[in-house]
Amino acid sequence: MSSRAFITGISGTQLSVAEREFIRGARPWGFILFKRNVDTPDQVAALVGELRSCVDRADAPVLIDQEGGRVARLGPPHWPVYPPGAALGALYDLDPALGLRAARLSSRLIAADLIDLGITVDCLPLADVPVAGADAVIGDRAYGTTPAKVAAIARAVTDGLEQGGVLPVLKHIPGHGRAAADSHFRLPMVDTPGDELERTDFAAFKPLADLPMAMTAHVVFSALDPAQPATTSATIIQKVIRGVIGFQGLLMSDDVSMNALAGSIAERTRATINAGCDMVLHCNGKLDEMDDVARETPELTGEAMRRAGRALASRKSPQPLDRPAARAELEALMERAGTA
Repeated sequence: MSSRAFITGISGTQLSVAEREFIRGARPWGFILFKRNVDTPDQVAALVGELRSCVDRADAPVLIDQEGGRVARLGPPHWPVYPPGAALGALYDLDPALGLRAARLSSRLIAADLIDLGITVDCLPLADVPVAGADAVIGDRAYGTTPAKVAAIARAVTDGLEQGGVLPVLKHIPGHGRAAADSHFRLPMVDTPGDELERTDFAAFKPLADLPMAMTAHVVFSALDPAQPATTSATIIQKVIRGVIGFQGLLMSDDVSMNALAGSIAERTRATINAGCDMVLHCNGKLDEMDDVARETPELTGEAMRRAGRALASRKSPQPLDRPAARAELEALMERAGTA
């Protein structure tokens, strides 16, 4: 069955009749879950199965933001707590090999949690490089403040997810670390010169350009496009994301319902597609907005369809994992860094 080029959220722990009808008619490519959609493991697994049944595609991607730290849609009592990115970075500073080992273990264990539920995509790793004075929206989610360190830990996180059969989504390309505002609430403006951005922010993403999927940043880089954030800037998508960084995978927007973007949901959707994003992400589960996104989103065809197909085809079968041993090792490593 064909799909439309968007990923949708839903409102609660079960599909309403209206949501079921919407999904069957609109045919989104994938779905994304949030805390409002999560109760018990059995409930989440049943919801994931019903979402796929509504589009009659067993491989329909189901996404979640399960980073560790404060960005975790799954948590106690049913799921473990994982360290934030900054904790992995702190261990890396003590011993790079141990920091990378902990990053792989953490994401491998996260992947096992997700696969148990049928969730096949994690919106991780981050390659954002924060600077002093930036908004705390990234903060301790970041792995460090230098591009090489960030890229190394992000690669280890990617490896762990992939070994567990979960696809990674690189975010927030081409960088959210300098943003002095939270794009959930207002549009961040970054005035850093282009050569410095290329040396720092973009440099963290370049070694990760082979990842299958990436999510854009709702951030204006005035040196590159003073009028549009990266999500809706054809200049930034073509010259920076596809050009300087060299990312050729499936490019999805960050959530188009976030307040950083201007205009109606329909206008935001059109602008996102017209700028060169392959996929529109809409997260809040409001059915009227979901209708607008679906109306303005094209069928998934051409290069966008090929990128989507390559992304799904790159998912590997989970490798064996001794969870108790892996968890004990991760806890010991984080204790060593003083971050348990």
